[in-house]
Amino acid sequence: MSERQEPDSTVDVASLAFDEALAELQRTVGELEQGGLPLERSIALYERGVALHERCAALLAAAELRVERLLERASGELEVADATGEEQA
Repeated sequence: MSERQEPDSTVDVASLAFDEALAELQRTVGELEQGGLPLERSIALYERGVALHERCAALLAAAELRVERLLERASGELEVADATGEEQA
């Protein structure tokens, strides 16, 4: 039987790095998907999952903004880059 890694709900979501938040979110979703949990545990996991999702989204938005600000053309002009890697027309 595989051992479950319990999310540490005492850790403040705001202090987590992106990779930590994403890993915990994946574990949380996995536990919820397995089902069979008491209602209170399910609600607590769901609330934690929402907070983790919001943390990941905020960190991604901040990273996207940083990339947009850092790209510079050879001519010295700043260029806004699409975070998906596609060039803008």
